[in-house]
Amino acid sequence: MAAITISFKVLPGGLADKAATYAAVDRAIAGIQRAGLRHLVGPRATTIEGEYDEVMAAIKQAQQAVRAGAPRVFTQIGIDWDPHGSSIDEQLKRYR
Repeated sequence: MAAITISFKVLPGGLADKAATYAAVDRAIAGIQRAGLRHLVGPRATTIEGEYDEVMAAIKQAQQAVRAGAPRVFTQIGIDWDPHGSSIDEQLKRYR
């Protein structure tokens, strides 16, 4: 199966302040880094590339990491599933 790219946000809900929110997001990013897949962290979303099941498993890890410190988790996902493959580099080459 060809690689896909997914941009996503895992947002903690129900936390008392900005510091707790940032700590929860940091845990989510650490989960993505542990997955070992190519990723790009942005200010509003993270983009990750790989095989579909690997990428979805990494997002699940990020959700679970946030859930460990937040009473609620919201996730938004945008998938680029091209049968010929998709990569972060391909999508950004015109801008670099």
